Amino acid sequence: MKRIVVLGAGLVGKAIAIDLAKSFNVTSVDIYTSNLEKLQKYKHIKTQVADLSDKDELLDVIKDCDLVIGALPGFMGFEAVKQTILAGKDIVDISSFREDPFELDELAKEKNVTAIIDAGAAPGMGNVILGYYNAKMEVSSYKCYGGGLPYKREWPFEYKAVFSPLDVLEEYIRPAKYILNNDLVEREALSEAEIGYFEPIGSLEAWNTDGLKTLLKTMKIPNMIEKTLRYPGTVKYIKVLREMGMFSKNQILVSGMQVRPIDVTTKLLFPVWELKKGEEDYTMIRVIIKGKENGKDKRYTYNLYDRFDRETNTTSMARTAGYTCTAIANLFAIGNVKQKGICPPEYLGADPKSFEFILKYLAERGVEYKMTEE
Repeated sequence: MKRIVVLGAGLVGKAIAIDLAKSFNVTSVDIYTSNLEKLQKYKHIKTQVADLSDKDELLDVIKDCDLVIGALPGFMGFEAVKQTILAGKDIVDISSFREDPFELDELAKEKNVTAIIDAGAAPGMGNVILGYYNAKMEVSSYKCYGGGLPYKREWPFEYKAVFSPLDVLEEYIRPAKYILNNDLVEREALSEAEIGYFEPIGSLEAWNTDGLKTLLKTMKIPNMIEKTLRYPGTVKYIKVLREMGMFSKNQILVSGMQVRPIDVTTKLLFPVWELKKGEEDYTMIRVIIKGKENGKDKRYTYNLYDRFDRETNTTSMARTAGYTCTAIANLFAIGNVKQKGICPPEYLGADPKSFEFILKYLAERGVEYKMTEE
């Protein structure tokens, strides 16, 4: 049985560990004992406390494993992947860090390591779907909408963070890059907001975010864009906070101390955005792919609506991102991923068997992408 170490035991990391423990020998590692205590009832999952920002501690926890799963906040992701590669260990990572993963490609190949990155929902599953269709048709347009939201709307934010709040704020400040008519376009975050209808929720607001990431390098498609979904009205109040400087990373002097406004904002927002016991979330993803197949115009649309699992008390974000990750980990474990170096999800989707495996794996766990063809 393969030995897997899961770095991070937050909401998503916990779901990943529980799912993988059905088939593998799993150790879950986190700096917070409070996170690990939530895994105590799963006797077959080992837990370990470690500061994963410390290189020596990280290397110690992964030294005897066969595969590493990265479920850390984005700001820790790149370094964790780099150190794992240096240790000669394969990794499947969902941290969606902002650095360019291909900076590590040569190193990974030199170490004979496979590093599958962005293995979550969006980016992640959207890439898998695009990879599949890009291999079988001439794609002219790719659009991906994605968002995780609380089912119950509560003033003032109508939002709950089901992953690192700092990573959420990155979506509000990191410039968005997309492809328009074969040109790379860069717009500020929260730009070009639009309202769309998403069954069964209704109207949701979408804006440009920097979610294409590896697709900007791996795909030669004339039009590609990724947008984040929130309840209508979100852009307006988030822009107010941003213009006030609340998301600034530049230090300011407050009562004789140097502080970063974004750290204060994160500290204030976390308790407000935290999903409380009994609160339910849902995930909405829509992927639209247009192009020509066998000389005919085609449009494929994939819709996902997934809700909090009351039976297992698992958030929808943990299900949709976490189970995509565990599907890919299983795919790797059975030897279906041969590529060495940096391997984004679109590479996996290009193989029809891998594409079908991931969709089937998710569907078995109730995460069902419904496809329509036009």
